[in-house]
Amino acid sequence: MMFSIAKHWLRTPVYAMVFLVVPGLFSGISAQQQATITTGGQVLLYSNHTWKDAKDDALFQIQPSVSPLSMEPSALPGIQVVHHTGYSLGYSEPHEQPQWVAYILTAEALANPVERNATFQEDALVTTGTASDQDYQGAGYDRGHMAPALDMSSTEITMKESFLYSNVSPQTAGFNRGIWKRLETQVRAWAKEEGAVYVVTGPLLKDGLPVIGSDSVSVPDAFFKVILEYKAPGAKGIGFILPAQSSDGSLMEFAVTIDSVEKATGIDFFPALPDDQEQLIESSLPLYSFQWLDAGTPSDDNDDGDKRDVAVQCKGLTNSGKRCKNMTRNLNGYCHLHQNQAPSMSTPAPAKPGDQ
Repeated sequence: MMFSIAKHWLRTPVYAMVFLVVPGLFSGISAQQQATITTGGQVLLYSNHTWKDAKDDALFQIQPSVSPLSMEPSALPGIQVVHHTGYSLGYSEPHEQPQWVAYILTAEALANPVERNATFQEDALVTTGTASDQDYQGAGYDRGHMAPALDMSSTEITMKESFLYSNVSPQTAGFNRGIWKRLETQVRAWAKEEGAVYVVTGPLLKDGLPVIGSDSVSVPDAFFKVILEYKAPGAKGIGFILPAQSSDGSLMEFAVTIDSVEKATGIDFFPALPDDQEQLIESSLPLYSFQWLDAGTPSDDNDDGDKRDVAVQCKGLTNSGKRCKNMTRNLNGYCHLHQNQAPSMSTPAPAKPGDQ
């Protein structure tokens, strides 16, 4: 049922005060906002302006039972698992890059980033050796981080680890500095909003890919990312498969179920989840349970603003002409109900040259 219908109910005398919207009262819920009816029941309001009774949202009913959750996928033959301070990875020697990189991204870790000051290095923990500078020199590809430097910016150690070649795949500049960076920015926004998210990311590896360098580093034609929010009340997950090319498309166009990413990669994600929860989360695609950044929101090269640090009162006007009382951290100053009143944001400045 569209939220506009609920707003119509609010304007009728019979149903006056049926809904009390409580924005931001809970974090980690499977909806952007939670509302309470006068009988004490809960209603979930979604970012596409629809709503449903909380008891009808199966994801919202999940009670996380494993904390902290192991983020590693199931072991696969021929893949060496390596643990670093900030992330774990499964290294594929035939392709000379990670098959997957997994980590927990927290709002706390993003709060005080250290300066990005590191150089790419080989990973001594990979027993078969990794790619090196020579493989990328003159090849025409960016050294694309799987665990982004900004995600690993909580300490000098984790920042340095993000520049290991075991965390790198070759990417075209247009992809790495474009839609891939936009997705990384979106994931950071979710981590800040929810407190923590689980992330597993990597290339789609297969036989027959083109290669670069003397170590024959495979050049993937697509990349994936899966995100899990696992925090009471409720839980949810989402996957992405992105062709390794420039795109101005919405991130939603590339969103898929985690099950779909498993089929494409052969990787079993989040095996530590209870089976019933894993099946529900990984088969669902709750697009509008997530809050999405505006299309014009610039990537946070310096982590300087995918969201405001402090919530402000929405600038939007209600149907009665009064100012909206919702609080928002959106840069344009409008809550999700009044994005249609926000002026168009300017086009972001061109990305800085260099590896991302």
